[in-house]
Amino acid sequence: MNRLAMLVIWALCQLAAVIASIRMLIAIVTGSPRAWTLAVAHDQLANAAFGGDEDETISSRAGKAAREGKRWACVLCKFLDRFDPNHCEKSIEPDEGKPLR
Repeated sequence: MNRLAMLVIWALCQLAAVIASIRMLIAIVTGSPRAWTLAVAHDQLANAAFGGDEDETISSRAGKAAREGKRWACVLCKFLDRFDPNHCEKSIEPDEGKPLR
């Protein structure tokens, strides 16, 4: 794909991100379950931006990496455990991203 086409796609993605963020805020204020769906979508986007699988959450990826003893994952999982005990382990998606060893 040429650079101009990718630039147009990038601009459309920026617009979609703004719309999704506004929609998520509205969903939070109104108590809609759509807020959670949009939160997961943002999570998957961030995971893809950091080199992970586009269909996996950061928590799932971190849970797998923590099992392997990777420092970044252990630190992230320890932080997330403060809000939701055993969060990364509960979030592991064995059918997404790199397979479990």
